[in-house]
Amino acid sequence: MARHVVTGAFDFSGKYIAARLLVQGHAVHTITNSLQRPDPFQGRVTASLLHFDDPPRLVESLAGADVLYNTYWVRFNHREFTHHTAVENTRTLFGAAREAGVRRIVHVSITNPSEESDLEYFRGKAELERALRTSGMSHTILRPAVLFGREDVLVNNIAWLLRKLPVFGVFGDGSYRLQPIHVDDLAELAVREAGETENRVIDAIGPETFTYRGLVETIAAAIGRRRLILKVSPRLGFLAARVLGALLGDTLLTREEIDGLMRELLYVESAPAGHTRLSDWAREHADELGTHYASELRRRRDRETPYDEI
Repeated sequence: MARHVVTGAFDFSGKYIAARLLVQGHAVHTITNSLQRPDPFQGRVTASLLHFDDPPRLVESLAGADVLYNTYWVRFNHREFTHHTAVENTRTLFGAAREAGVRRIVHVSITNPSEESDLEYFRGKAELERALRTSGMSHTILRPAVLFGREDVLVNNIAWLLRKLPVFGVFGDGSYRLQPIHVDDLAELAVREAGETENRVIDAIGPETFTYRGLVETIAAAIGRRRLILKVSPRLGFLAARVLGALLGDTLLTREEIDGLMRELLYVESAPAGHTRLSDWAREHADELGTHYASELRRRRDRETPYDEI
């Protein structure tokens, strides 16, 4: 029975990957910063801490693993965490995997990464792709645009805002495109790629392409909220997001995320890799979608509450 190691299996995408591995009968171990979070697998997944500050212990966690699935990253810079630290930590993880003799790495990146980008998120992801390519290790790089699912942030919080506010602002004309993929479709792809031997890069996008305005309209229709959708300047939209984020004790949206959206960095000219349609999923989950606000900062600070309850 092969041993598979997943980062963050008690959180979001890592949980779906671990669930699929268990169904296939694999031994699954997670390295995580959320050891105190309730175990959704009732002990079937062993766990240890992500010892980025102690590489030998990280190597020990990876010993005997056939495949490492890396979902670790940070969404934005904050005084408690930064993209730079996430890049260095991931380099440490790759080095530990190589030293431990891991056969293959399945790594989650982002659509349109570039080392020349002025957006640190996309630049950091590109740096890590190069680090993995030059590591000599067998690998697949998955490039999702936006993940959606029961525990996601973006789609859920759009729905939450539509439930709470009488109007919704989109940056500019909202015509820039994005291609969300369901988190379990990403997990299915990751587990399938674990069995490959060639090095591969896959645009992990869903079967539907939305404009940002169209995405908001689709979510609004699914949850039965008719709202006036206004065009706002990126500057005004960012200021509004900062004010609302301060009231919520969270970072609702960053200027880099707005820039990435408007530059269509969450859109690629590729065939779909996922099969779940967000429009269908949103209607099927309308009763729960957006009923609570999903706080990025609380999820990073509170490592004891179940992930989907934060």
